[in-house]
Amino acid sequence: MGYLTPPPAPAPVIVYKDVGGLVSDYEAQTEQYRRENREVRLHECRSACTLALSLPNVCVYPDAQVKFHQAYNEITREADLGVSSKLFASYPLAVQARLGYLTREYRVLSGAELIGLGMRNCNAPGATMIAGARSKTPAATEISSASSAYNPNPWGDLARKVQAAVTTAFSGQGQSNPTPIRIAVADRQEIASAPTQTMNSPPPLPPRRPPSLAFTRQDIERPQDPGLPTDQRLIDGAQPVLADTQFSGRAMAR
Repeated sequence: MGYLTPPPAPAPVIVYKDVGGLVSDYEAQTEQYRRENREVRLHECRSACTLALSLPNVCVYPDAQVKFHQAYNEITREADLGVSSKLFASYPLAVQARLGYLTREYRVLSGAELIGLGMRNCNAPGATMIAGARSKTPAATEISSASSAYNPNPWGDLARKVQAAVTTAFSGQGQSNPTPIRIAVADRQEIASAPTQTMNSPPPLPPRRPPSLAFTRQDIERPQDPGLPTDQRLIDGAQPVLADTQFSGRAMAR
């Protein structure tokens, strides 16, 4: 992330590598950060990016690289002493004393050196913004006691009554002798001894058909009795369900 491409406010501006550019652009961005009271963290910062050192909420990492040099005319490539003086005057006094002056060649100060000169260390405890721990969920009694003016219930009076009843039931309030909660626990031994069917077990056999509903081949092969009621006559093509040897006498009760 560069100095001129910040994230949405109020997130801190983390400068990973910025090689500088027009001093006027960096001056305008620096003043915006100053108005927003934004935090700027420096990894590698060159040329016009060094204006960040003038911000009250700037910090540097110990392994950061901050590179200083004179400003120059973009067309003639000659040093601009006026702009260079303004750039130099924006640095903290300890940094000015360490540099002495600016040249066309880069002069590099590490983050550790700048920290030694009084710049804030981004890695120091409490030096950077850290997200807070997750807030504790309020108890049910606290939720139910919240004022409806500040915590309106879109479901109306019925939902509030239900909520109050549930809260009272779990908190034990409003009952002189709260009803004990009964919990049914399964017997592990009974569960372990219960027969279980595996993938390889044969399927269970269907229940045996009552003898009164079965019929033998003799019933099929004998002529139909025209005197029988229609619902007791065998249909055409009927076959015996069980073997003849399983029955003695007539299989169908008439």
